[in-house]
Amino acid sequence: MNNEKINVKRAIVSVYNKTGLEKLIPCLTKHNIEIISSGGTAKAIRSMGYKCTDISSYTGYPESPDGLVKTLQPKIHGGLLLNPDDPYHNEFMKIQGILPIDMAVVNLYPFTKTAENPDSSDKQVCEMIDIGGPAMIRASGKGALLHGRPCVVVEPKDYDMIIAELTRTNGFISTKLIKQLAVKAFEHTARYDKDIVKYLYK
Repeated sequence: MNNEKINVKRAIVSVYNKTGLEKLIPCLTKHNIEIISSGGTAKAIRSMGYKCTDISSYTGYPESPDGLVKTLQPKIHGGLLLNPDDPYHNEFMKIQGILPIDMAVVNLYPFTKTAENPDSSDKQVCEMIDIGGPAMIRASGKGALLHGRPCVVVEPKDYDMIIAELTRTNGFISTKLIKQLAVKAFEHTARYDKDIVKYLYK
């Protein structure tokens, strides 16, 4: 692996807040980055005229009722956590059909906004406890800290920075930026969990 940057070839895009996708997706496509997505995100990507691979097609498992289980799959988390530049990891990935995922663009269900709405029922609030999103963010963050990949992006306001980096380097992301964004990712999930606990104690 180049210790300074990685070539982004595959990205998983799974977002509740679809702001900014109209800028990010064309950039990913321009640099021939394969996009894996599901549900409303995949629908939004296709509505813009771009291609993506359904998560269920890649993993071989259908989404569960109510979309409760979509991304909690070894092919997803293996692609985020395992290191394809490690021969032992690489051999396992090939045997299991796990492809490296170089970027994860993920944001979470709006738990805090729902919890702050006085008209929300407990059930409605609890339905906004995101499981797959934080799991992917944490897996990506750990992979980034251990191996310098993948790049995890949790806020739409950071899309411009990613677009600029990909454009400047012709499809690469620096490991320095990747590790900076990993820290931000763990901060993001920590705040999210703190808000859940705060609500439950009430």
